Parts: sequence; structure tokens; C-alpha cells
Amino acid sequence: MNKFSLWCDFIENSFLDNAFLNLLSHGVNGATSNPAIFKNAILNSPIYQDKILKLKGKKAKEIYEELAICDIQKAADKLAPLFYQKNDGFISIEIDPRLYNNTTLSLGEAKRLYTNIAKENVMIKIPATPASYEVMYELMKNGICVNATLIFSLEQSQKCFEALNAGLTKFRQNNPKRPNPQAVISIFVSRFDKLLNSKAKEQNRIGILNANLIYNNIISKNESNIRALFASTGVKEDNLAKDYYIQELLFNNCINTAPLDAIQAFKTQTNFKKPLMNHEIYTALNQIISQNEREKAYNDLLNEGLNQFCIAFEEILEALN
Repeated sequence: MNKFSLWCDFIENSFLDNAFLNLLSHGVNGATSNPAIFKNAILNSPIYQDKILKLKGKKAKEIYEELAICDIQKAADKLAPLFYQKNDGFISIEIDPRLYNNTTLSLGEAKRLYTNIAKENVMIKIPATPASYEVMYELMKNGICVNATLIFSLEQSQKCFEALNAGLTKFRQNNPKRPNPQAVISIFVSRFDKLLNSKAKEQNRIGILNANLIYNNIISKNESNIRALFASTGVKEDNLAKDYYIQELLFNNCINTAPLDAIQAFKTQTNFKKPLMNHEIYTALNQIISQNEREKAYNDLLNEGLNQFCIAFEEILEALN
């Protein structure tokens, strides 16, 4: 039986009480957040201003965390019925993105956030950098669900899988009767096309082919507790349907976390796609763009993604100071 999950790539306090519930009644079964999403919510929505005033005197990061944790807890509660029905029901929160090169501080922050949120259906979001694979391992080993994020390359996804799977194996050995932690490997899609369309022989295909390749690798491992998630699935071109990246990546047993306009445009999930095989993907990619361009894009997009989230986080803290 084909299974597909659609998660909402947006949260905001008042949204969670109203429109979010409507989405859940129409098939959405999870949600994600990131520093840019929190920046837009906290700085632009009036609902946060009273709370910020009451927290005056605290450090900016403490204020941010209180606001973010409140929203994450609320989202977790709204999603809890789905979680206990084993129909996903997860919400993700990212650790301070500025810690991406520090294993010890990342792990400490991840555990602290998880403890303070105190909800089973929270995934801690960790960027896929060399310093972070050990963090992913330790969290899974301790039964904490993980969203490995900012994945662009097959190599990154493989390292994420190895770390997550090693942690999951250790957890199972130590806790044979407890429910297993879950993990997702978040493969970024549309950013490839935005970066490479001007050099590509076919438009808006590189991100899909690359995501298909990484999906194949994850699904081949046959580990139901570590799944492929397609992220960055909002369109960057005006001539594309808003749900283009959802429809093109409608693969069995995958998750797509999409912005609101893409979710609203997506009317059906019956037309499952058959993923291309690896040799077909490489043939298509090599016809569209050179391997050198692709490999350069992996590094450029990772660095850009890390930088964007760090800037968004700094801007939140600056405004809360």
C-alpha cells in the first residue's frame, strides 16, 4: 500500500489554533520549523509582543527559546492524536544554527531543548555538517527523534543515515521494550533549480533528480524508522504550479514538508510517481548539467543554507535585545 505524508513547513502561534487545525483535518500530518520561519512569526505577528514585554530583562536567546518552545509545545499537542495513532504527528525545532561546527555545544543544546519541550513527538533538527553526525547518533541512542536537515548531496545523506542508524541500533539494544525513535533525512530540492537553472539544459529538473537519487539510497536500506523527507519544496519560478515539487516527488513512503501555498494547491495524492532508477537519474543529470557544476552546488548550497539560518537567528536575537 502506498503511503505519503504531507507536513506543513510553517508555524505561528495564532495559526496553530485556527488554520493549522483545518490542515490537519484535510490530511496534513506533521509540521516543521526553522530559524527563518520563527523570525517571520516572532518579528511580524503582534501576538508575540505581549509575551516579549513580560520577558523583558532576560537575555535575547532566553526570550527566543521561551517563545519558540511555547509554539512547539502547542504544535506538538495539536499533532498528538496523529502521533498516538502512529500517523506521524511530529513537529521539528532546530538547534541554534550558529553551533553547526561544535559537536559538544550542539548536543548539549539539543538535549536541553528536548527536555524543556517535554513532548514525545518533537524532532530535534540538526544540520548535516561533519560536526553534527555524532550529535545525530547520540540523540537517537537516547531515544530522541531527529530531523537531519540541509541535505544536498548523496554523501551527506549516507553519513546521516549511518549516524542515525547506529544510534537507533544502540537504542534497540539498550531498550528492547521501548518504542523506537524516528528520524527523517531532509533533502532540499528547489534551491538546486534556483541556483542552476541558468546553466541547465532542462529547467527545474536537477533538484527533483537529485532528490530521487537520495530517496533511492534511503529506501534501499529498508529501515522504516529513518525516512526521506523532501524539503525546500516551494517553487522559485512564477511559471510553475505551486505544488510542482510535491507532485513530482510523490513517492511511496516519503514525506514532503511544504509551504502553505503549495499545500493549498495540492488537491490529490493518488497519482504516485515511480522513482527513476539510479542509472536513469545519472544519465538524465549528465545530459542536463555537468558533474562538476553539481558538486560545486552541493557545497555552495550547504554554505548558503547555514548562512541564511545563522543570519535569521541573529536578526531575531538583535530584535529581542
